[in-house]
Amino acid sequence: MSKHTALKLYMRLIGEARLYWPHIGCIFLLGLVSAGLALLTPLPFKIAVDSLIGAHPLPGFLARIVPEGATRFDTTLLLVVAGLMVVIASLDQLQRLIIWVLSIYTGERLVLGFRARLFHHVQRLSLSYHDSRGTADSLYRIQSDAHAIQTISIFGVTPFISAGLTVLGMVYVTAQLDGQLALIALAVSPAIFLTTWVCMGRLRTGWEITKALESKALSVVHEALAGLRVVKAFGQEGREQKRFIGRSRESVRARVRLALAEGGFTALPGLATAIGTALVLFIGVRHVQAGLLTLGDLVLVMAYLAQLYVPLQEIGRSITTLQSSLASAERAFALLDEPADVAERPDARPISRAAGAIAFRNVSFAYDGRDPVLRDVSVEIPPGTRLGISGTTGVGKTTLASLLMRFYDPTEGQILLDGIDLRDYKLADLRNQFAIVLQEPVLFSTNMAENIAYARPEASEQEVVEAAKAANAHEFILALPDGYNTLVGERGIRLSGGERQRISLARAFLKKASILILDEPTSSVDIKTEAAIMEAMERLMHGRTTIMIAHRLSTLANCDALLEIKNDRLSRVTRSMKDDYLTFPDGNRGKRE
Repeated sequence: MSKHTALKLYMRLIGEARLYWPHIGCIFLLGLVSAGLALLTPLPFKIAVDSLIGAHPLPGFLARIVPEGATRFDTTLLLVVAGLMVVIASLDQLQRLIIWVLSIYTGERLVLGFRARLFHHVQRLSLSYHDSRGTADSLYRIQSDAHAIQTISIFGVTPFISAGLTVLGMVYVTAQLDGQLALIALAVSPAIFLTTWVCMGRLRTGWEITKALESKALSVVHEALAGLRVVKAFGQEGREQKRFIGRSRESVRARVRLALAEGGFTALPGLATAIGTALVLFIGVRHVQAGLLTLGDLVLVMAYLAQLYVPLQEIGRSITTLQSSLASAERAFALLDEPADVAERPDARPISRAAGAIAFRNVSFAYDGRDPVLRDVSVEIPPGTRLGISGTTGVGKTTLASLLMRFYDPTEGQILLDGIDLRDYKLADLRNQFAIVLQEPVLFSTNMAENIAYARPEASEQEVVEAAKAANAHEFILALPDGYNTLVGERGIRLSGGERQRISLARAFLKKASILILDEPTSSVDIKTEAAIMEAMERLMHGRTTIMIAHRLSTLANCDALLEIKNDRLSRVTRSMKDDYLTFPDGNRGKRE
């Protein structure tokens, strides 16, 4: 909670907004115009009281503009004063419109840039971070917390400075008219700022807690919608609804407590300004009666006083309400400050195409300091080898493949590619050496062609079609209403499991990587579909170093070697599987089925 002071957060936000400093500068200058117009707004009232109702001469600037003869007629002079009021109001509204449009444009651009930076960073955080935090928290920070840069930079700091300058200008003018009244008017300021200072820290902490609770409520929605088929299948809609309401009620209660706190903190400044206004009116009337002040001057002072307390209260209210944005900025910067667990070395070397020689040397790995998933694994995989990995669920088969692609780094030991430690390669170049086909294929909400070309976006239409043919996907794609332009739906929901898997295979074909990882590619399809997928995989594996993970030994029948993992260790490597016998996990030998 609150690792940064408010000043540090403001400085970081200013740094994030550096590309838009000219725009913010224009908004600030227009804010100065606003302060000037605020000083002019009560002037027509003073002129009407002193020069129309009373006998005082017109102010110097107006006397030079208005013809001398016009001042003899009250109606003409009244029209001039009314016209002056309309001009000031028109300029004020025009200035407000320009500030509003410029503020929205600048603010939205700031938010877009900040969100893009957060999204870029989140994608580069290791899987360990996302495994421990979940995706909903990152989603909330990108979509909701990033908005703080607009609230603070555009609608917070600039109006705050503008209000401060307005206060100084009004105090100066009031002091010129009656110094005693100016001092009385300012006497309430310490109470306003003291109250604001006391509440700042409490409100910011409260908002941090509230936003964390809101993020948890969002995670319930995210999980329920992601697993909607399971929720419906088990009839648990009501349960998820209750879970969401329960989480949301916690954030509602937190928001209500914050509203009560803010209401209490604003009550005292409001009372202080009422007392200050009453004192100024009392003493001002005495000064008019004593001839120390004209009635018009008193009207002007009271008008300034009304406007003086508005920005004073606005400053206090802004500081109070900005605590929510500061809490959001704290959360957003905490995400940006999260180090990438898998970091690229400054002197990392490029790699264009690997030969495919892989070596695990005394590799151990544990998630977040827990018990090791893999312990002291060592194995050499020559280029072009088809290595099958078997073992029970949870023994670390997929973890081994994840380490190979540097989704994680080993806790101990090293992994070599072509004789060089994976950590010495540029991360993007390293991952470009792999094509991967998962047990649950990941498709995106776009058409068939774009999903296949995801591996290589610059691929031609002909290359996409050839990849689909190699994956035995071309025929079923042509049978769809729009062929390769058919939308697959969210996560490929409009396709069967086998169709999704063949699209995933086509993607791997198109990438033409030197190393292939097949993670349970046929475990969720029927026998007929498995045969079509296995035929396509046979073509895909040709000439590539292949890591195939499977439970069924029949799936690994065409591998050159079988690596068995048991109890977080490498139990056995059986070579020359292309004969009539396999070595099974229990040590027995039996004829391949």
